[in-house]
Amino acid sequence: MEITAAAVKAFRDKTGLPMMECKRALQEANGDEELAVELLRKAGKKTMAGRTDRETEAGRIAIYTDPKSGTSAMVELLCESAPVANTDEFIALVNALARQLAEGPGAKTADELLDQPFPGKSATIREEYDDLVNKIREVFKLNRMIRIESSCGAYVHHNNAAGVLVEYEGDNPTVARDAGMHVVSMKPKFFSKDDLDQAMLAKERALVSEEVKQGNAGKPENILEKIVEGRMKTFIAENCLLDQAFVKEPSKTVAQYAADNGVKLKGFTHWILGR
Repeated sequence: MEITAAAVKAFRDKTGLPMMECKRALQEANGDEELAVELLRKAGKKTMAGRTDRETEAGRIAIYTDPKSGTSAMVELLCESAPVANTDEFIALVNALARQLAEGPGAKTADELLDQPFPGKSATIREEYDDLVNKIREVFKLNRMIRIESSCGAYVHHNNAAGVLVEYEGDNPTVARDAGMHVVSMKPKFFSKDDLDQAMLAKERALVSEEVKQGNAGKPENILEKIVEGRMKTFIAENCLLDQAFVKEPSKTVAQYAADNGVKLKGFTHWILGR
């Protein structure tokens, strides 16, 4: 079957792949575009199989909250370069992953999510994913995903390199979102002091006590203990979200600010791209 130049060009416009690859696929498929697409996908997977060791240092974090159920999802999709991460197609892909994870039945693995429908299209996410990988020829990696079936405040930093979901109780999602913004800014390691490892706290207290004794020789024991307690309080505030001074109102802790606005924070998930 003769494959015309016009047919090759139209197929190339549809797939975004090189002209000669499109021509070979159409010839092998005897002009059947659906079969030609499958052939291109198989060829692309074979090509990319030899590139899996490439570093994926760029990408995006996306969050979606299902307006019907209130379920929230966050995903991290990595690629090799920042220009690719900022393309409309890559952004659409990572947003679709987050949306399907929130709106769909959920998924325990990346493969399980990729095999689900691409929101708003007849194709699966995997088909769209593979087609984009084949077009761009960079390694993609669905690195992390989480789905939370409770009220969450969501915050994604402007560069999409950091994202936070803050679980809460109350009727003020803005407060929970602001808490997420605070997390990105201040990077607390723990939610509350109850989450701190007691052995770690004991070790820190011992180190602080020794430093205080050496720097305050001759002072009464009760004074030294007060200094130690003050230093430990600072240590906890530096590491625990609820005890940190809120960035938008430093006179209050995050917990106090939330409570004053009718919100009880319950936990958070903070991701930094690639970490």
